[in-house]
Amino acid sequence: MWPLTVLWGCLLLPGYRAMVGPKEISGFEGDTVSLQCTYREELKTYSKYWCRERGIFVSHCSNTIYAREDGQETTEGRVSIQDSPQTLTLSVTLRKLTLQDAGKYFCGVSKLGRDESFLVSLLVFPGTSRLSKRPDSSSAEDTTLAPSSSSSVSRVSIPMVRILAPVLVLLALLLAAGLAALGSYLLRWRKEAHLAAETQRNEKVHLSHSHSNQRLSETVRAGSGIFG
Repeated sequence: MWPLTVLWGCLLLPGYRAMVGPKEISGFEGDTVSLQCTYREELKTYSKYWCRERGIFVSHCSNTIYAREDGQETTEGRVSIQDSPQTLTLSVTLRKLTLQDAGKYFCGVSKLGRDESFLVSLLVFPGTSRLSKRPDSSSAEDTTLAPSSSSSVSRVSIPMVRILAPVLVLLALLLAAGLAALGSYLLRWRKEAHLAAETQRNEKVHLSHSHSNQRLSETVRAGSGIFG
């Protein structure tokens, strides 16, 4: 039982994965994004590939692009892939993103039996970012995610909305807390003002009754003196 538990732990813990990489990358339409998947030493001699996940119940690859064994960059359409056994990395570049490119992809190692792979989600947002590169006028626009002949490597574009979202949420929470504190203070102030007004009114009534009783006593004493 104990060896089986250790085996499952090795399979599930991230540090024991044969291939790892970013779980999610994103960019705007027209952007260029890049990523790197790293693999373990024992996989350096195996063939590496990049493909799109297909299937609902059973996953399988489509539009598979294999890296060259000599370490040179392979380009097909708008996708470039390069294996670097010295650094144990598989580099992938996706150019001129379209909304149809959004989906899930595999960094994979082809081996006998079950392939080693890592699933990467690609998010594509409508519109263009201000940092996007101008389209390469020397190459024709492609409609599928099959890379162009350009070999430049760019960065992963992170939408500003996703960066600002936590800040906006924090500001909204601080504003709500401030409004709640202000409302509580105003309510307490109104209660104290009402209590003070009631106290002052009661004191006036008490003083008025005291003056009336004093005058009545003086009148009674004066009447007693006259009749006495």
